[in-house]
Amino acid sequence: MDPEPGVRPYRPSDHDDVADVCVRTADLGGDSRHLYPDPALMPALFAHPYCHLEPGLAFVLDDGHGRAVGYIVGAANTARFASDFRDRWLPLVADRFPEPRETPATRAEEMMSLLHHPERMVLPVLRDYPAHLHIDLLPAWQRRGFGRELMRTFLTALHRRGVPAVHLGMVTANTPARAFYDRLGFHVLPVPDPGDLTYLGRSTGLAG
Repeated sequence: MDPEPGVRPYRPSDHDDVADVCVRTADLGGDSRHLYPDPALMPALFAHPYCHLEPGLAFVLDDGHGRAVGYIVGAANTARFASDFRDRWLPLVADRFPEPRETPATRAEEMMSLLHHPERMVLPVLRDYPAHLHIDLLPAWQRRGFGRELMRTFLTALHRRGVPAVHLGMVTANTPARAFYDRLGFHVLPVPDPGDLTYLGRSTGLAG
């Protein structure tokens, strides 16, 4: 009998798999390799800093053979994470991804600019939702209950730390992702001038 897939804590050996999942889901849930020439860029923003700075809140979906085919990562305290990102993460990647000197002209340059401004994560209106998260699964592993399992694992970890609520920012155009979050009890958080993002939040309790 083949081993069953399941959620487990992130391990350093998952580094490349997590990067692959991130890249292959970073364009509204689809493959982003045509947008970002350096495949390490999106993981350096949205996946690997969490594995490095908050490994206790990093979980993967193991396909049953040791390969990570999905993940959820996040931070218990967004303000503290932004500070750690600048002090401890940015020095590790800044040489590879320098801040653009002029107004970004490409999607890749926009992402590189975001990398150098971690304070953008800290929104005072979200102070009652101090944690935040990112979750991604390869398409073949979606709509099978694994995203819900990842989310439950993450919320449980936050709840045990005494963190009351969590938020996320998602690209508004990604309607399948919005439907997923709605099913899990997330609701819209009013954020002034959110741009192309919608902010959602919920308590860390496991109702639903």
